[in-house]
Amino acid sequence: MARRKKVYEGKAKILYEGPEPGTLIQYFKDDSAPTAEEPTPAAVDGKGVLNNRLSEFFMSGLNAIGVPTHFIRRVNMREQMVRMAEILPLEVVVRNFAAGELSTRLGIPEGMALPRPIVEYYYKDERLNSPMVAEEHIVAFGWANQQDLDDMVALALRVNDFMSGVMLGVGIRLADFRLEMGRVWEGEFMRLIVADEITPDSCRLWDLRAAGEREGQPAVDPAPLPDVYTELARRLGVLPSNVTHTTKPTLIN
Repeated sequence: MARRKKVYEGKAKILYEGPEPGTLIQYFKDDSAPTAEEPTPAAVDGKGVLNNRLSEFFMSGLNAIGVPTHFIRRVNMREQMVRMAEILPLEVVVRNFAAGELSTRLGIPEGMALPRPIVEYYYKDERLNSPMVAEEHIVAFGWANQQDLDDMVALALRVNDFMSGVMLGVGIRLADFRLEMGRVWEGEFMRLIVADEITPDSCRLWDLRAAGEREGQPAVDPAPLPDVYTELARRLGVLPSNVTHTTKPTLIN
């Protein structure tokens, strides 16, 4: 079999040249991205398989409701074919509940529902620890233009509506999550699409069943979803029968 050309390798994924023009093969690794709690996390057997299935589930769902993504199809247990896109150097974070850095920065109790979903931007540079930036920075430094920003907010909020509903349906609260977006050309027109992945690595998930949340009464102490990859896949019905493990998600700051 011909050796594939590696295009990019990150902490959790490898990108290879795709079999068709304008495509890539995205390979999900078992490695976990470092966090403040675990600067050097160990690899977890089966994590890549589950994240491949979960990202397929969410991306396919978004495509079905008209939210454009880079996902084309799953190739095998660890790989999927995606559209090649010019990835913006930004992480888009949508927050529904106070947690992590937001609670620390603004002194808001963790678990408190926000008045409305809040969209934040972070500049993707690990040397700088991906600092939070304002729209003025983004436009001034040419990372995106104002139309891009408007499209990014619209896409992020549509993803939030879809993801929040899906999670709530299986007893999970989506506190916040992180997205990456890219540009693709369709004829003479450019559009933004959701890229990278949507997995527990990019979401903060709270288990409503464990927290004992009753309708209309949010949990006082948010409870992280135990065994997050396996449990989320099980509740969504996408768990491969040959994968079992226990681990924690990578939380957003």
